[in-house]
Amino acid sequence: MAEGFARHLGEGKISVTSSGLEASEVNSTAVEVMSEIGIDISSQTSKALSDFQPEDYDIVISLCGCGVNLPEAWVLREVFQDWQLDDPADQPIETFHRVRDEIKERVKTLIESVALSKTR
Repeated sequence: MAEGFARHLGEGKISVTSSGLEASEVNSTAVEVMSEIGIDISSQTSKALSDFQPEDYDIVISLCGCGVNLPEAWVLREVFQDWQLDDPADQPIETFHRVRDEIKERVKTLIESVALSKTR
């Protein structure tokens, strides 16, 4: 969901890559709740973190407290945030809605802060 919002809200402002500790597919309920607001994430996938090099990224966002599992090089990027969100997997759709809305606000704030830092 975060990648979907970042691509949608940050189009032309930021570039986005999604990764996980392991490669994975997008949860079908996440696809459903994002579709409800007009964002299609059905073709997104998460590649394994080992496919990327930390020095290629300025900003790293970790979701659901996974930051504690990241190698130090990822945590030491220019901006690192570990968004403590509930993991909605295996939860009722209401949890997906709530987490979706929380992610949207955090992504909006992040994009605004990136835009602001570029004007300085």
